[in-house]
Amino acid sequence: MKYLLQITTIIVFFSNITAQVITTNPAFPTETDNIIVTFNAQEASNQSLVGYAGQLYTHTGVTITTDGVTETRWQHVIGSWGDNSAQPQLARIGTDLYQMTINNPRQFYNVGANETITELCFVFRNSDGSSQSEDLFINIYEEGLNVQITEPASLPIFPEVGDQVDFKITTNSGDTLFLYIDETLVAQETNDTLDFTYNVPDANRKKVKAVAKDTQGNAASDSSFIITRNAVTVEELPAGVQAGINYIDDNTVTLVLYAPFKDFVYLIGDFNDWTFNPDDDETWVFDDNYYMKRTADGTTYWTTLTNLTPQQEYGFQYLVDGNLYIPDPYADKILDPWNDQYISNTTYPNLKDYPTGETENIVSVFQTAQDEYQWQVTDFQKPEKTDLVIYELLIRDFVSTHNYQTLIDTLDYFVNLGVNAIELMPVSEFEGNESWGYNPMMYFAPDKYYGPKNDLKAFIDAAHAKGIAVIMDIVLNHSYNLNPLVRLYYDGSNPTAENPWFNVTAPHTCFSWGSDFNHESPQTQEFVDRVNSYWLTQYNFDGFRFDFTKGFTNINGGDCGSDRDDSRIAILERMADKIWEVDPTAYIILEHFADDDEETILSDYGMMLWGNVTGSYQDAAVGISASFSRASYQAHGFNNPNLVAYMESHDEERMMFRTETEGRYSGDYNIKTINTGLNRAKMAATFFYTIPGPKMLWMFGELGYDYSINYDCRVCNKPIRWDYYNDLERKNLYKTISALIDLKKNYQVFRTDDFEFSGFLSAKRINLTDASMNVTIIGNFGTVDRTINPNFQNTGKWYDFFTGDSIEVNDTQAEITMTPGEFHIYSTVKLPTPEEGIYTDVNDNGEIIPAEFTLMQNYPNPFNPSTVINYSLPESDFVTIKIFNALGQEVKTLISSEQSMGQHQINWDGKDNNSHLAASGIYFYILKTKNYFDAKKMILMK
Repeated sequence: MKYLLQITTIIVFFSNITAQVITTNPAFPTETDNIIVTFNAQEASNQSLVGYAGQLYTHTGVTITTDGVTETRWQHVIGSWGDNSAQPQLARIGTDLYQMTINNPRQFYNVGANETITELCFVFRNSDGSSQSEDLFINIYEEGLNVQITEPASLPIFPEVGDQVDFKITTNSGDTLFLYIDETLVAQETNDTLDFTYNVPDANRKKVKAVAKDTQGNAASDSSFIITRNAVTVEELPAGVQAGINYIDDNTVTLVLYAPFKDFVYLIGDFNDWTFNPDDDETWVFDDNYYMKRTADGTTYWTTLTNLTPQQEYGFQYLVDGNLYIPDPYADKILDPWNDQYISNTTYPNLKDYPTGETENIVSVFQTAQDEYQWQVTDFQKPEKTDLVIYELLIRDFVSTHNYQTLIDTLDYFVNLGVNAIELMPVSEFEGNESWGYNPMMYFAPDKYYGPKNDLKAFIDAAHAKGIAVIMDIVLNHSYNLNPLVRLYYDGSNPTAENPWFNVTAPHTCFSWGSDFNHESPQTQEFVDRVNSYWLTQYNFDGFRFDFTKGFTNINGGDCGSDRDDSRIAILERMADKIWEVDPTAYIILEHFADDDEETILSDYGMMLWGNVTGSYQDAAVGISASFSRASYQAHGFNNPNLVAYMESHDEERMMFRTETEGRYSGDYNIKTINTGLNRAKMAATFFYTIPGPKMLWMFGELGYDYSINYDCRVCNKPIRWDYYNDLERKNLYKTISALIDLKKNYQVFRTDDFEFSGFLSAKRINLTDASMNVTIIGNFGTVDRTINPNFQNTGKWYDFFTGDSIEVNDTQAEITMTPGEFHIYSTVKLPTPEEGIYTDVNDNGEIIPAEFTLMQNYPNPFNPSTVINYSLPESDFVTIKIFNALGQEVKTLISSEQSMGQHQINWDGKDNNSHLAASGIYFYILKTKNYFDAKKMILMK
């Protein structure tokens, strides 16, 4: 091969940019010069600005050093990304040519007195940020005579024996140039430019030095190295290995990297003390033990390491072509130089340290002879798809410890609620720690911010033991740019055309994030199949929710890709077939939102599809006319109940936030009041869970979570309000949803295919007909009284689910008048009445009317030192609440006064009437009114 790279005054990220992207006047700028910077968009690797005639802006900063050795890029950045009002503008001086002036970089960037500038850093972007250049860098020189080796573009380089290397040397004010290789003068020129072609004679490390001299006797030099390597050994892969980390035995691994179009790959890590320091070590040469072999087709590099210590964790990277450090794309653990420091030892005990000072970027880890997780549940039976009630959660915003162990401790909460599946938002390594996870980086490594990989397995195992499936939310539409598969072929802004896995740009232009997978590529298909198989077999996930599957195409379809796309159908069916080869019962859930015709084909194939009905249900909850019909798979034209409908999701606003901020009112009935909003959430749930087909709820929706999705910012951390569980009316919403889920899972009528909706306005009805029983659901979503025709399927006795009462129906079309917020489930077979007190009605003043007198069990119980007692009154009354010890002695009078109708809460601080802390033991609290009496036991433990 021949090394010929044209460049003048620019050092380029990943060394991919060719000549004249940026030129400067002067050609050798110093940190106090007046510098004219010219940008030529036509010469940039990223051509997105070619032809653009509008205003150009630059995101710019500097590379500095404070010790003369360690350099840090992108310091003293001006303004913030995308803020045109604060960022410098460029003047358009010709077609695709732009110019700006930086007068005295030290002042321009406000550089500190102890800092030295070594580079200027730029990204050029158009006015709306839709197009931009790659990262670009300009060298800054010291005052006086300077010289630079401008070709090759970056040094050191790594030619093979027999290669030719073209050198170009330039100077600013010298009149004679000299080129030395290993102290031998090989070229001399009386000019400001020297060109020389060097034929590499042997495999060795050679020092290259350029010297410029002027007539005053001043001299300047620039130097680096050529690290000549032997030809890569060509040898086929050992039998049975594949791309990634292959554990051969307790002392041996074979590492394999698929990297076509690359010249060589060198392995660095703990096993060789990260020894790749050609600049620092004058005797450094390639070690054949770590100089990876290449297969005959030129695509794959590999090597085998022996004599490893069993169970020792080894950090390692692939050094590609001498300038790109990447982790193994298939590693199940990585070390992150930026984010690991913020992971506590409680969440991830004894996390291996990043090899600071030895390398850069993400490091992968392997470990032989690992202790395998011992699965306790090996015969888990997944719930039927039509019975699924999926709980979607983000670990970070669900438990403050953000770890799997706490999730395990919380499983009874899900059991009591009745959900039979938990969907974890993405848990494979994403960029950063605090994230929703839709910015994926690594696809085989669980994110350490949530705990070790065996803790994730233990969570899935424990969930299975309680009858709960676990679904993985996974992002295979795109990846973010720390992903090694992206970085292998990347120009600083986009994947290059050589990238086997990614499109250069996303063809679906309406929605695009990160780098876009090319799902028509065989390499992408193989990678996707390995990812899916891995999580099914190694972690026992029960299936996947695939993010933005509408993007699994190379066609820019109409209506932002929503129109039917047969190529996309074929891609998804192929992927599904491969998944079902591994696990025929695996759930496949698509976030698709395409044409009903396309979604019906996918549903008929056996996949499930997300059904977003947040708008209609939330509109109805706040008092706006809406239809619920799209919550039915039949309304989409599906032949099977494969629509996963939801009233809230991670991507949608919270219902209770909307009722509290947008709720309608009429007279004294005001949806914005919290209790009225909670009652309407119960009514919406009643018209939701009873519709046949799988359902999903977003975390804490069962407690009426009322913080906006945009609280702080859309993806920012949200308050974790477990205390809502102790609030009586929020707990009643939880119990109501639990009762509805129980109906859905256990009664055939809620699986029927014979059902219909009625009511776009406030008066709504659902009729479900089945041989086992008939069910009619009615509700008034308005703010005034409404009449409704229930359209009972038959005359006779019908039972009210929530109250256990019955009505005699003589006329199936007789209208029923309902107050605002009133709702009923009527069935021809008596269903088990749910817990008394969870069903509430609302009076004309918008106040909750308890179904009857209720004295709740205190919470927490046992307690120390305080506890809360909740009770409800059907009417105003004089109430006395007293505490007695186990001997019947009165300890404390909590209240003795007139109380209003409705819900009440009172706290006991554990002190007696003399303000002394009561002793540990059993106590009784007794509530008396003129009409009611009740007593419950509690335990004080110190």
